[in-house]
Amino acid sequence: MFRASLRTDGSVSALVLRIFLAAVLFPHGVQKVFGWFGGPGLPAAISMLTVNMHIPLFFAILAIAAEFLGPIGLFFGFLTRIAAFGIAVEMVVAVLLAHFKFGFFMNWFGRKAGEGFEYHLLMIGMAIALIIAGGGLWSVDRALTKRE
Repeated sequence: MFRASLRTDGSVSALVLRIFLAAVLFPHGVQKVFGWFGGPGLPAAISMLTVNMHIPLFFAILAIAAEFLGPIGLFFGFLTRIAAFGIAVEMVVAVLLAHFKFGFFMNWFGRKAGEGFEYHLLMIGMAIALIIAGGGLWSVDRALTKRE
């Protein structure tokens, strides 16, 4: 069963999806873990999720791991479906808990209190496509299962 979840073909589109999803999400992960790019860093990120948003600590850690480790896995195509699933779940939760109330559109002109969910919808779509297709070309997953 586990090896079956790694199987993938040599799809170039899956390669493109995973590299771009990783490239866009990775900076958000390092904001939360290391405080890079003006981010809060790990203690403040955990506090924001647990204290401000009332998310249990275990799920807060899972969300941060999905946002930090998920893009690393996607970049290398390692455990692609698992990484993509974690990212998709995190984005659905973000929409439901924080962004849905602000509508569809992002806050392009700074005229509203928060950001809409259009970005998250794109992330969810890309993640679902990777759950279906796997890592594709140049993925560790493919290298591990190519002979089967």
